[in-house]
Formats: sequence, structure tokens, C-alpha cells
Amino acid sequence: MSLGFASPRHRLAFVGVLATLAVVGMSWDRADARAAKHSQPRAIHGPDYRPPYAAIVVDDNSGEVLHEDSADEPRHPASLTKIMTLYLLFEQLEAGNLKLDTPLPISAYAASQHPTKLGLKADQTIRVEDAIKGLVTKSANDAAVVVSEAIGGSEEEFAKLMTGKAQALGMASTVYVNASGLPADEQITTARDQALLGRAIQQRFPVYYRYFSTPSFRYRNVEMHNHNGLLAKVEGCDGIKTGYTEASGYNLVSSVRRNARHIVAVVLGGTSNAKRDARMRELIEANIFRASNQQTAPMIAAVAEETSARAAAVAPPALLSARAAAPEAAPSGILAPTLASAKTEQVKTDQMQMTATPLPTPRPQIQAKKLQGSKTTAAAKLRVRRAQPAATGSPTLSASALPQPREIGRGWGNAN
Repeated sequence: MSLGFASPRHRLAFVGVLATLAVVGMSWDRADARAAKHSQPRAIHGPDYRPPYAAIVVDDNSGEVLHEDSADEPRHPASLTKIMTLYLLFEQLEAGNLKLDTPLPISAYAASQHPTKLGLKADQTIRVEDAIKGLVTKSANDAAVVVSEAIGGSEEEFAKLMTGKAQALGMASTVYVNASGLPADEQITTARDQALLGRAIQQRFPVYYRYFSTPSFRYRNVEMHNHNGLLAKVEGCDGIKTGYTEASGYNLVSSVRRNARHIVAVVLGGTSNAKRDARMRELIEANIFRASNQQTAPMIAAVAEETSARAAAVAPPALLSARAAAPEAAPSGILAPTLASAKTEQVKTDQMQMTATPLPTPRPQIQAKKLQGSKTTAAAKLRVRRAQPAATGSPTLSASALPQPREIGRGWGNAN
């Protein structure tokens, strides 16, 4: 229709309609642009990202350190934290306070944890075995909190148990404040401490340690694959755990067995998954042939392990409501084929641990940094470290100062 035959009043109204449509169209365009922007994955860090690097390789048979780089410098563990979470859970399984099919209650707080997560719903339950597999494959933060609340009553109380166990194992430079590894300024560790924990958990719990080699896990019809890219790709690799936050960088603890040789290696502060894994491969291949093929080092025994075992035999109050009333069922999945022999092996291991020589007093440089259980002291030491130049890392991974406390507390960083 031509506007030439329309009255001035009609022409004015028509122009007004066109203007309104134009404004609405512009608003839609801006809304679409915002939606597209938010739908795209946001880059967390840029090309200059340089988290502080540290590494160590330990011969498990002899206890000899085959390689170390900044191994005693404070670092954030990220989801390597879940190794200790599982250590305490395995204690309760071994003591009989929990079973693999025990349903653990899910609180609103646990369900609200940031990704990565299983998507647990408040007021429901999750089986212990599903929680274990969710921790080792998906690195689920909600499952970690469920475990912490079941054993400790709250995540805060559970973190105290974690720190106490770390100190008993000889991890003198480690403090835990949560069960997942989500960003926390006061949650620190060292590469040496993580190697010690990586050795201890498999010596102490050879049956349950096998869960760390779980390649994938299906939960509520969702298939999840293990974040550890070295499983099934590096000869002899049998675990154990990855971790990442913006503050920590890309972390990995690996265990490798070849021809009776066994090493545990730690890389902290990788700039990407690929570079971290590449560095770990280099360390494994450069040191595995140097490891001893005979067991000469004493088993890693926690100080007063016998007392700890007796304490674990009594279920914490938080577990009383979670224990299953049904008869014990045979373990499913990876544990079933070796149950009988594994129980015998565990008894022998326990006997050795009860009589094993406690770990020697940490070397002077570690002793000087002993945290005395104080979170305030831990944070202060981190600030001192940030003010000092960091040691040079590997050719592929360089070191830099730790992020400031205000950055570490932010929500970016999935602890996965």
C-alpha cells in the first residue's frame, strides 16, 4: 500500500509502528547477543597463565626421591584433596562402620556445591560405592561433601579430621579446610606431602585403592569418564587423581608399576591438562628405570596408627543414622573378582602397619615450615612465599607467585 493516498494522521501512525518495531528488534538483537555470549564457554585464563610449579618422583620400594623440584613449597591441592577424603572413607569401610551399599543422606548444602558435580538432589541418598566412583572419575564436589557430612557431621569438622590424619601420616606442611578442594586460601600442601599420601593410601587400602583405576562411571544414565588421561595410556599406570583450580593450576598424582618397580609422581601447577600430562610422562619415563625392584623401605605407618584404627572401629555419631540395616552384600564391580585374596592381603598389610617403624622426623627445612595445626599460620606462610621469587620449573612448565588471597576465594576453579 502506498502512503501517498493515506491521510497525514494515518501516515504518522504507520511511522510510529515502524519505529516501535525497530526498537523491539534492536532489543531482541541485544538479548540474542547476550544469550550467545553466555552460552559460549568463558576462557578462565589467558596465554600468560603461569601457576606455581612443583614436582617430585618417589621410589615406593626404597623410599628414595628420584626427582624433585620445589617439592616443599606451599601449593593449593585442588581436587587432590579428595585423596584424603577417600582415605578417611576407606577407614570407615574397613572398620565396618559403612558398607559399599550404605545410603548416605544428601543435604541441601552438599547439593549446592559448584561443578564439577553429580547433580545430587537434597533429601535423597547416594550409595557409598557410587560416591567413591563419582569422586575418582567425575571428581564430584557434591559427593565429597556428602562423605564429609556422613563421617564428620559437617564439612568443617571433617576437614579437622583430614588435617589430623595428614599430620599423623607425616604430611607436616598440609592443612585441609574442605573435603572437595574448591578454592580456599588456607588449604595448602606440598608435592612431597602429596607423594606421601599417594603411597600411603595404596599401602593402607590395597582393596579400595583399585577404585582409582575406574575408567568410567554411569550414574543416573549419565556416562562419566575418568579425568586422569594417563590411565590405559601409560604402561603400568594404575591411578590416582587429578585436580584443578585457577590458583593451583593443573595437578596430578600418578602411580606406575613396571617389572616389580613402583613409583609415585606428583606434578603441581601445570598450565593445561595436556602440558601437565606431558610433563608427567617425561618424569615417569625418565625415572621408572632408576627405581628399585625390591621392597626395602618400611611401610608408611601413621603415628599411633593402632590408636587410630581403634578409634575408627567406633562409628562416629554422624554415621549411626547412615548405616545400612541390610546384610552385607558382596562388593560389585572391580572389587568382586579379588575379594577373598584381597581380604587376606589386607590383614597382612594391617599387621605390617601396626609394627612398622614410624616415619622419620621431617628434614629441617620441612620442620621449619610445620604448620602446628594453625590455619592462620598457614595463610601467613603463603603470603611470605608470595613475596619471594619462585623456583624455576621444568622447560614446559614455569613457576610464578601464588595468586593473592582475594583471588583464591573466588568461585572460578572447579576443583576437578
